[in-house]
Amino acid sequence: MAKSKVEYVCTECGDVSPKWAGQCAACKGWNCLTEVVAAPPAKGGGGRFAGYAGEQQPKVISLSEVEASAEMQSSTGIGEMDRVLGGGLVQGSVVLIGGDPGIGKSTLLLQVMAKLAAEMSVLYVSGEESARQISLRAHRLEVDVSKLNLLTETQAEQILATAQTMKPKVLVVDSIQTIYTDELQSAPGSVAQVRESTARLVRYAKQTGTAIFLVGHVTKEGNLAGPRVLEHMVDTVLYFEGESGSRYRVIRSIKNRFGAVNELGVFAMTELGLKEVSNPSAIFLSRHEEPVAGTITLVTREGTRPLLVELQALVDESHLANPRRVAIGLEQNRLAMLLAVLHRHGGVASYDQDVFINVVGGVRVTEPAADLAVILSILSSLRNRPITEGTIVFGEVGLVGEVRPIPGGEERLREAAKHGFTRAIVPKANRPRKPIEGIEVVAVARLADALNAIY
Repeated sequence: MAKSKVEYVCTECGDVSPKWAGQCAACKGWNCLTEVVAAPPAKGGGGRFAGYAGEQQPKVISLSEVEASAEMQSSTGIGEMDRVLGGGLVQGSVVLIGGDPGIGKSTLLLQVMAKLAAEMSVLYVSGEESARQISLRAHRLEVDVSKLNLLTETQAEQILATAQTMKPKVLVVDSIQTIYTDELQSAPGSVAQVRESTARLVRYAKQTGTAIFLVGHVTKEGNLAGPRVLEHMVDTVLYFEGESGSRYRVIRSIKNRFGAVNELGVFAMTELGLKEVSNPSAIFLSRHEEPVAGTITLVTREGTRPLLVELQALVDESHLANPRRVAIGLEQNRLAMLLAVLHRHGGVASYDQDVFINVVGGVRVTEPAADLAVILSILSSLRNRPITEGTIVFGEVGLVGEVRPIPGGEERLREAAKHGFTRAIVPKANRPRKPIEGIEVVAVARLADALNAIY
């Protein structure tokens, strides 16, 4: 088989060059030429990416005629993994898992594949580890891999040829940065190789109905290495997160065509691999023996799951010309805005104070439901007065001092009542229609009402 012609396309202006150069001849940009395969014009409308979406011979059909049954989803055997996938693994879907080195990506996939191998045909392709290394990990984790098929290969053509022969239901590629195709001259891991190899695997998944897991490396900034288009090509993007000193790991859904986005799954790293945590709120809550000033419990939501986290504030006299504003787990600009609202509408000045905000457990809160909790914890630390024990707070605070409602208020209250909290300060519009057993709801409409209600 003759190799396809290779061209070099400028990512800035789209100019095509027959050979690579450091500078584009058209727009004079530097280091912007990327290697691509120049596919010859196909006969009858085919081509290198013919059938990319699953159809070899596209035709117009009625959407109502397309079968969409529940059998298309299969459980992975791990509840937290099913949650972030949107209920289970979908046939013909491509899942991209990224994370820091050593976070547990290969460990999690080995555990998942071992469970799936008992019910269906599974092929595990490793481009980073030898078969002996994977066998040693399986023995250490004490998982049953008797029915798990293993292939150590990095060439995309060989992987697809083996898959077409075995016809597995699930295919794992670890990792996509090690896979290459002979049609390109660049080294594995380059932008062109990653994009081309992924496109071939996605096309195979759509045409055969095979579910594929791709493991992706991340850069030092925490983004997936390779082209950004990689996240657009796949169906689901999962990020594996965790602190180096913590035993807990969090897998977060960034993109999901089959379920909720920003869904969260929590695991604990043990000697026998990753164990799912069914009640993550218990991890992020620290029960103090006596009330402590500056701490408050917030009910946030990750995907469809309400989550209780502890938010801590420390306000101290500043000895600098510009007082420090430090927020860990929250947006820095939002903290500055809330301090201005507290000063204008609450009458509490903090222009000569250092303000530190921390979300316990390494959780990152991105929704505005934390606004009211931030303000009340700052006030508690400034006055050195603990908030009434057993109180939870949520609500968005506007620039004019109003407390705005947030979605899923009743679900958050029920989650708090389940964990033994007896009092809740919530926006007036989030007051439940029927009283919730075990919890007193204090509804507030203005910031001043919330400041009066904490004690």
